Amino acid sequence: MAAAEPKPLSWFGIVRLGLVQTALGAIVILTTSTLNRVMVVELMLPAMLPGILVGIHYAVQLSRPRWGYGSDMGGRRTPWIIGGMAVLALGGVAAALSVALMASNTVLGIIAATLSFIAIGVGVGASGTSLLTLLAVRVVPQRRAPAATIVWVMMIVGFILTAAIAGGQLDPFSMTRLVVVTSVVSGLAFALTLVAVVGLEGPPQRVTAGASEPVDEEAKPPFRQVIAEVWAEPKARNFSIFVFASMLAYSTQDLILEPFAGAIYGYTPGASTQLAGTQHGGVLLGMIVVALAGMGFKGRRFGSLQAWTVGGCIGSGLALFALAISSRFPDVWPLQANVFALGLANGAFAVAAIGSMMSLASEGGKNREGVRMGLWGAAQAIAFGLGGLVGTMGIDITRAITGSVAFSYTTVFTLEGIVFLISALLAARIGMDHLAEKRNRLAVAGDGYLSGVGGP
Repeated sequence: MAAAEPKPLSWFGIVRLGLVQTALGAIVILTTSTLNRVMVVELMLPAMLPGILVGIHYAVQLSRPRWGYGSDMGGRRTPWIIGGMAVLALGGVAAALSVALMASNTVLGIIAATLSFIAIGVGVGASGTSLLTLLAVRVVPQRRAPAATIVWVMMIVGFILTAAIAGGQLDPFSMTRLVVVTSVVSGLAFALTLVAVVGLEGPPQRVTAGASEPVDEEAKPPFRQVIAEVWAEPKARNFSIFVFASMLAYSTQDLILEPFAGAIYGYTPGASTQLAGTQHGGVLLGMIVVALAGMGFKGRRFGSLQAWTVGGCIGSGLALFALAISSRFPDVWPLQANVFALGLANGAFAVAAIGSMMSLASEGGKNREGVRMGLWGAAQAIAFGLGGLVGTMGIDITRAITGSVAFSYTTVFTLEGIVFLISALLAARIGMDHLAEKRNRLAVAGDGYLSGVGGP
């Protein structure tokens, strides 16, 4: 007998899972931003050190498919969410202790920090993958875009609240205060996760070999076989390539936009920070627009997830081309409006892509949702880890060759825009393949119906 289908998540259930993203964001912002600044400014260590540590945390997330496989085979996501958050919280506290240790013993501190950021990567990978997989299998299709917006906005809320509240508690600064504040934030984040997920998922779902047949524990396939099967699925493989390309373009601008504003437009550090705020405001609005379009008005939805994904990629590419051109006309160019438009397109594309990810995760059957979500999470992690490096290296290399700061930014922004347009083509192709497959299924179903009533 097939296991009963789990009850779809209500809006309240989606918000509860969003609280997990809030908790995750609270720890991540401290470990990747605050500790970064302390190492570079207070301890006067090379800026590449925190860059390497953050890169390690992304590299470890290549293990996301393995965590997804574990939750698939176990039939439950909650233990992986809780376990991952526990590892993340402990890693956050250990990272703060490691930075404090660097003040007295740099070598031991760096070794401890390396292990801590490995734990952070494991925690983010395990909890984040299982959270998205639970959303993918328990959210009805018409709620996926709003659900993606809710959980991502709540993660941003975690960034904002932690930066405001915990940041205020760090002054007057001391290493002891850094460890205490990080420990309190990590503890509260873990407690919030427990409250958010307790009783939400329900009983475990039985692992099946096909659409409905139960599988014995001994018959569960090994991870290597499962990941090979998922990679062999054209949609899963093509979507992985799309995620990598689009997120590479998305993340490449992170470390060069503010320096661009300062070098070309003469913005002060404060003004360039406000410019980043303008971009994030656009991202937030873009996410909300896609969510509202997905919810619709009087039962009518505006645009599919695929259309918003393609449109967001095209809009992002055009906004980057505009930034590339703007370096020649800094006296008259509306930089604030350009950057806001870039954020708007980025937000629309990002949340639509996440919604599409949730939709595609369940296609193909065989209880592989976690592995698919992990595969796409790994592609995103690789892209994010490379993005900042590619952007900054591109600026340095082109400036060294040409001697022109403006030309170096023009070149990198143009290349970014091209990658976004390539991403739009990839997303459109995935959509067309999906539509063709759907039509084929309908045709087969129609043939079967005709045969059943005496057709040819």
